[in-house]
Amino acid sequence: MANRYKVSKVDLVNTDVTTLYTAPTATVTVIKSIVVSNDSSSQDTITVTITNGSSVFSLFKLYSVDALGTEELLKQPLIVDESEIIKVTAATANRLHVVMSYLEISRD
Repeated sequence: MANRYKVSKVDLVNTDVTTLYTAPTATVTVIKSIVVSNDSSSQDTITVTITNGSSVFSLFKLYSVDALGTEELLKQPLIVDESEIIKVTAATANRLHVVMSYLEISRD
């Protein structure tokens, strides 16, 4: 059973649903942090979901990020099972950046 600390980053250059992370097979992931920064002088919002097969669950719906601000979204660690997908969507293009820190625990 191997443990690996990792980070995923995305610059939301459009308003499409964007995959931030997909949990590998035979892996449990502990997400420690999801940080969103806004490099615009205008307030914006972000939506964060977790997808399991065809089911989509909202973690944060239209979460507000202040102009030129940074927000830590998680108050506690989040567990993600194998094949689950974390997706992010910006309300406005070219404003938000997302950084996620996590630990992957392989079951192999």
